[in-house]
Amino acid sequence: MRQVYINGEFKKEDEAKVSIFDRGLLFSDSVYEVTSVINSKLIDFKYHVERLDRSMNELKFKTLIDHDEILAFHRKLIDLNNLKEGMIYTQVTRGVVDRSFDMPKQAIKPTVLAFTQEKKILESDTAKNGIKVMTLEDMRWKRNDIKTTQLLYASMAKSEATAKGFDDAWMLRQGYVTEGSSNNVWIIRSKNIMTRQSDNLILSGITRAVVLECAKKLDYEVITKNFTKVDAESADEAFMTSSTGLITPVIKINSSQIGDGKPGNFTKSLRAEYIKRVLEIAI
Repeated sequence: MRQVYINGEFKKEDEAKVSIFDRGLLFSDSVYEVTSVINSKLIDFKYHVERLDRSMNELKFKTLIDHDEILAFHRKLIDLNNLKEGMIYTQVTRGVVDRSFDMPKQAIKPTVLAFTQEKKILESDTAKNGIKVMTLEDMRWKRNDIKTTQLLYASMAKSEATAKGFDDAWMLRQGYVTEGSSNNVWIIRSKNIMTRQSDNLILSGITRAVVLECAKKLDYEVITKNFTKVDAESADEAFMTSSTGLITPVIKINSSQIGDGKPGNFTKSLRAEYIKRVLEIAI
């Protein structure tokens, strides 16, 4: 049975408990990170804990979690669960206090939990074959730059897409693409790569930041600006980036085939460059 981490202890997954008064449960007053594991090593760990700090600061958590402590329980979870490839999910809630819409003014102990999940990352079917996405309206709140656990609409969006025969959804605000249900989105025209600029309407992904560097190394110009649904549907190539999907080719958007309907050459080259780079610095 899988071993999980909760508040300084490692337990069997069916023994881990959270208080019914935890604000993460009652208000989604919590933040999270997902770190990929490849060859039992952590990918981009430093950037994930830095973003965790940012999310907690934006929500005015009064206590941050020591990075060495996070690294220690990540490595212990990998060892306990013999994880070779997959992910570690980490969540930090504001903590346990009587239910009130007012946030507690005193410092309370955060709830910290984490668990592993096996997943094929390097040789995934989606990377090999590409995926199909549909577009729909982005009806989330306007602080998507904070990685909170308020994910219900993103889950609804992806569920609607899969029910209609697609693999994921790209969301739109006033006709412009923001992001996918759990990923940043990109299109390619000639030798220009376009992705939305970082603002409060998207999560600035860890993979996204590294991909920006890799693209420049491959002599592609990266343009961070809004692009429309029409721009996306007429792109030469398209892809999505996320911590566990890495770089995932998109071969169809709504009814429009992208390129020849197969993962594009540049997208494949970019994925290879990204994997090479992150494996060199995995810990």
